[in-house]
Amino acid sequence: MILKICVAQLNLVVGDMTGNAQKIVAAARSAYQQGARLVLTPELSICGYAAEDLFLRQAFTRACDDAVKAVAAALADLKDLSVVVGHPTGGDQRTRSVAVQSRFNSASVLCEGRVVATYAKRELPNYQVFDERRYFTPGQEVCVFEAGEPGERIQVGLLICEDAWFERPALDAAQAGAELLAVINASPFHVGKGKEREQMMRQRVLSCGLPLVYAHLVGGQDEVVFEGHSFALNADGSLAGRAPSFVENSLLVEASQTPAALQLLATVAPERTPEADLWDALVLGVHDYIGKNGFPGVLLGLSGGIDSALVLAIAVDALGRDRVRAVMMPSPYTADISWIDARDMANRLGVRYDELSIVPEFEAFKATLSGEFKGLAEDATEENLQARIRGTLLMALSNKFGSIVLTTGNKSEMATGYCTLYGDMAGGFAVIKDLAKTTVFRLARWRNAHDPHGTGQAPIPERIITRPPSAELRPDQTDQDSLPPYEVLDAILERYMENDESIEQLIAAGFASADVERVTRLIKINEYKRRQSPVGIRLTHRSFGKDWRYPITSRFRA
Repeated sequence: MILKICVAQLNLVVGDMTGNAQKIVAAARSAYQQGARLVLTPELSICGYAAEDLFLRQAFTRACDDAVKAVAAALADLKDLSVVVGHPTGGDQRTRSVAVQSRFNSASVLCEGRVVATYAKRELPNYQVFDERRYFTPGQEVCVFEAGEPGERIQVGLLICEDAWFERPALDAAQAGAELLAVINASPFHVGKGKEREQMMRQRVLSCGLPLVYAHLVGGQDEVVFEGHSFALNADGSLAGRAPSFVENSLLVEASQTPAALQLLATVAPERTPEADLWDALVLGVHDYIGKNGFPGVLLGLSGGIDSALVLAIAVDALGRDRVRAVMMPSPYTADISWIDARDMANRLGVRYDELSIVPEFEAFKATLSGEFKGLAEDATEENLQARIRGTLLMALSNKFGSIVLTTGNKSEMATGYCTLYGDMAGGFAVIKDLAKTTVFRLARWRNAHDPHGTGQAPIPERIITRPPSAELRPDQTDQDSLPPYEVLDAILERYMENDESIEQLIAAGFASADVERVTRLIKINEYKRRQSPVGIRLTHRSFGKDWRYPITSRFRA
């Protein structure tokens, strides 16, 4: 072995430059004690990712500069240790009418108290949730630096995230003498993204002939989650090491010289299923949103249905039962099995559970409106009253006790508007807003089959999973009274909304014209509702969040 590399897979907080710097220093010192002489931290590790319009503030960049200096000074006594940190550099030169950007997404190499090299990201992503061209100017230079102890130094080519998805930056580093590629990253999770990254980096090492170490961020930041899953690849594309997903980790990679190329070796975390990734992404997303924003706990309306049951199970796994409260709010149309199953689930998970009947409030609202509604049949108006009463009660409890309300609507409902503004959409964090209904059922069954806490009991009562879904806002109501079967709806949603297939393509693929027209029309006319929904966790490559920027007012059909 000639060099031990530490991939510091860290969970950082946007804007907490002091806390992030302390975490970097602690990871570097621990790695040094274990023999590492090169430490890689994630993209923009000093300030966290993504800081969005904070990047436009000069004071923010200055605070990042100060934190970089503080990290360098704190590690000055560690001889021959190189630490790569990510941070913004530069700033704006503003005139009355235009702001001229000179800001870069950078990484600096710190060694013995000094900044020995700085690299600016060359390829700036501007798709899906990324909008780096709003904030940064592309870099133009190559960065190759030495790492290791005297007599055993390695030439390391530094890249930042998107740079490694293109051939030119890696080839330029190789031509500049790099023996190893170090790639620092902050790339949001969606299902399957980890394998996609490994495959793309495999292409990169095969094209440039160099081994690669990939350091990735972990943690939740508003609607996005970063899953970690850092890894190392040998020059022949073979997997040399992989960090576990969705947890902080220090992956130690040993680099040894062979006649052909450097050979990397590290521990390899096992492959994961999509369901395991989804579950851990949801749990981490809830844990970090609540923790990083300082909420004491969460509460939610527990209806006896599948969506609220899944959200409750996620919340308990994320926060523990003592920080979760469930409230059942029966109406005149609530079936007995709904409150029976809600009580059962709350008991299984050991959370605080309360029942607050909305019957008196519902009757009072109807009485107040009776003159206005005289001679008119009951319809969705009365249904929505029930949802809004529940939303009001939950928000009152949130205001009084400080816990944030978790909403329980899924992606199928968000797409089609099968939800009530200021009712079941009222709350602070929409946990499953990017989970299609069919995936909700699949994930509920997966969680019931896995017992990470060793309780010996499935958290979700079986009847909640098997009964036909219903909003229970009128007698004998089911979701399919108003929507196509979820298998059909979700397939159309995935192809139209996530993959941009046209109406004509969907019909040509065999979907009934009436179903396609109905679902796509509902997606369009309910954009105004989604604009008013809480932020929620992104799980697919296109969510109803920063990925989706469609006008409310539009007559475009296809």
